Amino acid sequence: MSQTQTRPLPPGAERRRQLRQQRRRERLRNLWRLLVLAGLAAALGYGLLRQGWTLTGPEQVEVLGSRQVKADQVIQAAKLRFPQTLLGLEPRRIADELAATLPVEQVQVIRLMAPPRLRVTLVDREAVARAQRRTPRGMEQGYVDRLGQWMNSSQGQLLNGEEAAGLLVKGWHPRHRAALTEVLEQRASLGKDLLEIRFEPAGTLWLRSASLGDVRLGPADAQLKRRLNVLEHLVKELPPQLKGRQLRSLDLSDPEQPELAIAGPAPTPAKSP
Repeated sequence: MSQTQTRPLPPGAERRRQLRQQRRRERLRNLWRLLVLAGLAAALGYGLLRQGWTLTGPEQVEVLGSRQVKADQVIQAAKLRFPQTLLGLEPRRIADELAATLPVEQVQVIRLMAPPRLRVTLVDREAVARAQRRTPRGMEQGYVDRLGQWMNSSQGQLLNGEEAAGLLVKGWHPRHRAALTEVLEQRASLGKDLLEIRFEPAGTLWLRSASLGDVRLGPADAQLKRRLNVLEHLVKELPPQLKGRQLRSLDLSDPEQPELAIAGPAPTPAKSP
């Protein structure tokens, strides 16, 4: 009669078996921890998206850098509606809409998460003159800024127009911006009585001054700066024989040979009895 004999386990085999079981239990515990943490993170993220990272009112819109544009104007121009999730906003689109609608030179839009808010940083544009331009629908009234850029009437109404009211730019066109900017830069040195900057359809540039009358500057070419310097000199040091006489026109097409047209003789001072 045969008997089955049980072989003894090699030394350390039982210990290795226990270690393998322990590692399996540890892996299962780690897997459960990972699943629980993933669920909590998903729930927290969903809650933040639905409640935490949401603009609930206008007070969460910050406007920095502008002295004239207020938060309500930004909200209206950007077409913001509340409540609004932050992640649903497109900063580039908002910046483009604000730049096209508001009197600003630069726009930066940033979404901030803690606490949730929308930060809009602006650099103001300033109207320096009234302006007219011809469009397919007729003559349009507006303004220009210091860079010669067009500003529509709604943009100009947001600004203090007292300084801009005394100067009118006629015949504005994008191709004239560089020449217009050059004239505006020298506006202070040309005298406070500068009333008009006019571009003719052919491109000839004219100025109208209360003291010098009409000034023909000619084409807006490389000699424009030289012509403006000559005009500045005449404004400061008008020849004695011309003082007290009204000029009908001044032609600076050739800045080396200015041509003046006199309106009439100088008034004769009254004799004392």
